[in-house]
This record gives sequence, C-alpha cells and structure tokens, in this order.
Amino acid sequence: MEDQRQYDVIVIGAGSTGENVADRATKRGLSAVVVEADLVGGDCSYWACMPSKALLRPGQVLAAARRVPGARQAVTGDLDAAAALQRRDRFTSGWDDAGQVAWLRDAGIDLVRGQGRLAGERRVDVETDDGTVVLRARRAVCVATGSAPALPPVAGLADARPWTTKEATSSAAPPQRLVVLGGGVAGCELAQAWASLGTKVTVLEMAGRLLPAHEPFVGELLAASMRDAAVDVRTGVRASAVERRSDGSVAVHLDGGDTVAGDELLVAAGRRPRTDDVGLDTVGLPPGRWIEVDDTMAATGVPGSWLYAAGDVNNRVLLTHQGKYQARVCGDAIVARAAGVLEETPWSPHVATADHGAVPQVIFTDPEVAAVGVSEAQAQAAGLRVRAVDYEIGHVAGAALHADDYRGHARLVVDEDRRVVVGATFVGPDAGELLHAATIAVVGEVPLDRLWHAVPAYPTLSEIWLRLLETYGL
Repeated sequence: MEDQRQYDVIVIGAGSTGENVADRATKRGLSAVVVEADLVGGDCSYWACMPSKALLRPGQVLAAARRVPGARQAVTGDLDAAAALQRRDRFTSGWDDAGQVAWLRDAGIDLVRGQGRLAGERRVDVETDDGTVVLRARRAVCVATGSAPALPPVAGLADARPWTTKEATSSAAPPQRLVVLGGGVAGCELAQAWASLGTKVTVLEMAGRLLPAHEPFVGELLAASMRDAAVDVRTGVRASAVERRSDGSVAVHLDGGDTVAGDELLVAAGRRPRTDDVGLDTVGLPPGRWIEVDDTMAATGVPGSWLYAAGDVNNRVLLTHQGKYQARVCGDAIVARAAGVLEETPWSPHVATADHGAVPQVIFTDPEVAAVGVSEAQAQAAGLRVRAVDYEIGHVAGAALHADDYRGHARLVVDEDRRVVVGATFVGPDAGELLHAATIAVVGEVPLDRLWHAVPAYPTLSEIWLRLLETYGL
C-alpha cells in the first residue's frame, strides 16, 4: 500500500538551497518536507565550497606568513598534506550528514530519503528503500536539485574516468601529477589547492586567459602567481582527445600535437542541470534542461504559480550564497502567495533583484579575486556609458603593512550618466574582505559624491576606496 503524505511545501533536493526554502516557509507557518537521494547538505557541504576552501586554506596561511619578514623566518618545511586532508575531512563531517539531518528535525522540517520525481501538479513520488512515498503539496513544490559537472565533447574523455569537482575535493591523497581541464573558478581553486599539497599541476584553458569572464587583469595576475608556485598554466589551448593508459596515467592530446600527461585529470569545464530524472515531463517541461523562473522563483513554463525552482537548477547565478538568497525569496514568495499579499516591487523580499546586476563573488585563489556587478566590457555591451577607474592596491599603506611586495589591482566601473558604481573588482591577498563595501555601493546605487564621505580607516586595505575616488577626480 502506498504511503501518502500531505504538506504545504515539498522541496526536491536537500542541499543548501533546498534547506533554506523549507526553513523559510516553516518559519512563516507552513509545513514542509525535503526529499533527498544523497547526503543532506548537498554539494556545498561535502564536495564544493567547504572542502575546497579547507584544502586551500593551509597554503594561503603559509604564503601569507612568507610575505612578512619575521614570520617568514619562523616558517620552515613544507605543508603537512595528511594534516591538511584530515582538517578537510572534519569540515565535511567525514561525509556523514547526521548533523544536517538533526538540523532539519530541530527546524521542524520532515525528510524523505529517496529519488523524488514530479508526478503531475503538486505531486511528488519518492522512490525509497521501503517502497514509494506519495507527497502532495497544498501550496507549492520547489525543485532545488542543483547542477552537476559537465563533460565537454572531447574524444575519449568520458572513458578516461576523469575527476570532477566531487573527486577533486574528496580524494584521500594528493596525486603526483594532476591535469586540470578548465581555467575557470573551480579549476583555478583546485589547481592551487593540490599544488600547495605537493602535486605537480598543469592547467589547460581554451580561452586566452584564466577566468575569462572577469576583467582581463584578473587572469593575468592569477596566472603569474600560479606560475610562481610552479603550476604549469597554458592558455589558448584546446584538448582534442583524452586516453587512460594501461599504466593508469591519463594523457590529454592538444590541438597542434602536444600531449600533457598526469596521474589524474580534473574536468572543470562547466555545469549541467540535475533535471533529467525529476519528472519535469509530467508538468510540461523538458527533462535535462535548466528551469526558467521569474524573479519570485516560480517556473515560467507552468501555469498556476505552484512550481518553483531555486539555486543552480534555474541557471540564474551558480553560486551558493545566491542560491540561499533565492531560497529566502522563494520561501517568502510561497508564503506571500498563499496569503494573497505577494509584492513584486524592486526592493520587495519576494523578488530576487540581486541576480540581475549585483552578484558578489570571491574566488579563493592566491591572490584572491573579488568582484561584484558588471565588468567594463559587460557594462559597455549593455549600452552603459561607463568609465573604468584603476589603482594598484599595493600602493595603499594598509597593503604595504599587510604584506611585503603586495601585488594587487582594483577597478571600479562607474556609470557616468548616474555617477554610481555598477561594478568593482579587487585582486590581491585577502581582497575578498573588500567586497561587501562594494556590494553595498552597487546595490544601494550610492552616488559618488555621497560615497566620498564614507571615510576608510587608516591604515587598512579599505583605503583603496579613497584612492579610487581620488583617481576618478573627487
């Protein structure tokens, strides 16, 4: 006999986004259940944000100490890779989700473990070890199944058993040689993480520079730093074929005839939606595609505003903090629609306006990369009349105190018609700590004449704001 249950809100996917959708709805008086086939907490907790940053941190601390005389002399020897990996394991709780399950229980959110699939309007069938559980939603169903690594169409790649970010963040030991296919965020972070633990790393990027979606100076500074750390960075190269050899090594053949060999190959070349097996076809949506949503996270292709999609799965912004932001909006929108009080004004809590032009991101490489809003090229492509204002962060007194030979660069992109900042990028050690001030300036559309009166403390890295505004002409 089928097990049938009813809730106000059903969430498919118990990652960081799904948890927050359910939590937001529950805190506002609705009942909620989450469905999860894997670990509660999702990729961020076990195979992405937390383990990757834990792997990066030991090398960053060591590099920071070596930049300051006195501390430099106290640092001897190399990193202890085994200790670093043990620390990584603590941050993933040993890939045990008992703590996350307890959090759901304490928050009053039910959990059904199994593969959840839509089965028509407001119905989700869950295939569990004990049979099928039928869930029915009084108010809404939210798909929060996230994304998975995509494999580019390179001959032999799938058969070569490549690492994805999942294997690269959970490996029990450093490989002797690692080839990284892709010089984007994940590729650069994981390349530096494993290089700091003693792996010989080669990065292959098809574009002309690393992190090609960012300002040009970002990739230039990062490539220089990685090469200083003995990472072989090759840009403007394309893989034509991959093979796993009989000795277990992997060979990547490049256009032009070169071959790069490694013990493991990490593919960090984009993401695909996890929607191929969630029953989208039962509600008129194509399986395996991103789910298009409006600013309330409601699926635009399904009438009735009962189906929502939040986080990576909607392809708006594939970042954990934006997924959580969308989750808060989604939960609030579901509650507001149920009460008939939904607001879709620009600053309403029921709409995800930040997704459109004020997305902050920190890339935890050495040097760190922090950016919010649009780049100069993106602003120009959008038809804005902008001016880019640049300054070397190392010329700021706080940076000189922070580290000897501080190498970093900052850029503001100013909308000249409104005299407001629409984009900011900072590259340098600990540059991520500068980002939230820039995010507030962009989101708040603070006029430059007003921003001039936000006086940065001396001597801190934040003095870069004064120098940028002075360079602009204030």
